[in-house]
Amino acid sequence: MRIFRLIKIQSVAFRYGLDEFFTSHGPLRFLNKPIKWLTFWRRLDRPRGERLRLALEALGPIFVKFGQMLSTRRDLIPHDIADELAKLQDRVPPFPSDMALNILNKAYENKLDEVFLKFNKDPIASASVAQVHLAVLHDGTEVAVKILRPGIAPIITHDVELMDTGAWLVEKLWPDGKRLKLRQVVSEFARHLDDELDLMREASNCSQLRRNFLNSPLLLVPEVYWDYCHNNVMVMERVSGIPISHIDELIAHNIDIPYLARMGVEIFFTQVFRDGYFHADMHPGNIFVGEDGRYIAVDFGIMGTLSDEDKNYLAQNFLAFFRRDYGRVAQAHVEAGWAPKNTRVDEFETAIRAVCEPIFDKPLKEISFGRVLFQLFQTSRQFNVEIQPQLVLLQKTLLNIEGLGRDLDPNLDLWKTAKPFLENWMSEQIGLRGLTGRMQKEAPNWAVIFPQFPRLLHHLLTENHNQGLEDKMQRLIIEEKRQNRFLIYIIILLIALLIWQVIQ
Repeated sequence: MRIFRLIKIQSVAFRYGLDEFFTSHGPLRFLNKPIKWLTFWRRLDRPRGERLRLALEALGPIFVKFGQMLSTRRDLIPHDIADELAKLQDRVPPFPSDMALNILNKAYENKLDEVFLKFNKDPIASASVAQVHLAVLHDGTEVAVKILRPGIAPIITHDVELMDTGAWLVEKLWPDGKRLKLRQVVSEFARHLDDELDLMREASNCSQLRRNFLNSPLLLVPEVYWDYCHNNVMVMERVSGIPISHIDELIAHNIDIPYLARMGVEIFFTQVFRDGYFHADMHPGNIFVGEDGRYIAVDFGIMGTLSDEDKNYLAQNFLAFFRRDYGRVAQAHVEAGWAPKNTRVDEFETAIRAVCEPIFDKPLKEISFGRVLFQLFQTSRQFNVEIQPQLVLLQKTLLNIEGLGRDLDPNLDLWKTAKPFLENWMSEQIGLRGLTGRMQKEAPNWAVIFPQFPRLLHHLLTENHNQGLEDKMQRLIIEEKRQNRFLIYIIILLIALLIWQVIQ
């Protein structure tokens, strides 16, 4: 099955002339003219960006998502291609309205007019996995109805299998393949795609993020109406705002663009370090700005999570990076196991400094993150730094945030914006405040366990009379003798000190 999918990918790429992206530059340029002469029947009069967008749409949701991510990286790709790929964010061709109505009728097992007072058959947004229709409930509540694309699951399954095969080949044939852990990365990506194909999971993601930012002055998350949700249908509060990519419209509504950019950075770091739970698909098609200036998030199919250990190491790395403490950055990588234990920290520190120092104190518009990422990749390869699959979504989201910030305010100083937040977060994790918080968090467990301790100890001592128990008792007796000897030594010491005081 994979071979047929691979043939289709090659066929679509050939039909839209994507081979020009490889033969128009570099060492393969000599092939450009012969290929054009041999394939004279192809009509490639459309712009290259449009042909790339159409090819990605024809190949399905995973390729569309790849195009969505690329569209936010205008520092890495030409602007004409970025402008065309931006259409993938919310303008993917919709599936027919009749199919949408059939899905709703089967889900509710009822006539549509008995479920909704009004239902707009024309979708207001269409993405790679689902499309959205507006509706009104019988109590007058305005809602948005998200409907999963029919037959999408097998396509995604085949594409993931193909990606897994490609990752396996890269790991086998490329020296850096094992270090990059590409198959684990694909597995992590597939797991989140499975979540995205279940709209009940997406609804629960939405509810969790809403709780995290309830009454927040930064971010608005719509409410979910659970009585109307199914695995392929999600109904939530209708929200309206200006797409984040419409800068001119935001300015016309007196939105403070530089403040909006700083607020986006704060939202990202709040999700990551305060909650360990973040929106991992933050391309411009999923972000709006309300009349009150707050961000509005939609599409919660892909969410990332971080453990406390991951958050701690990340915070240490970010904070050390913002303080230009490259030695601490290198040491944190070794402590976390991301770099081998025998790594020369001083050499690693020097290599990191050489990459990062030139970009400090510069606004986003003066930084080529494409070059920085390439240099960091070279450095990680030199020191055998392992890619962390659980952080792939975070890396992807960070690229989205940086691209968004670049579009909003090229003068944004990412370092100065993020540093105070991380310093405050670290102060809450260490020292007296951190200790108090952790004790409060564990107090309910202690309250349950402590009263049970005598009973559990008695049960341990009396549960059986076999040799194993006798061995335990012997160990307890030996330990008790040791403690008694220690107590005698303490008493002797106290008596000696008392006599010394009397003599003096």
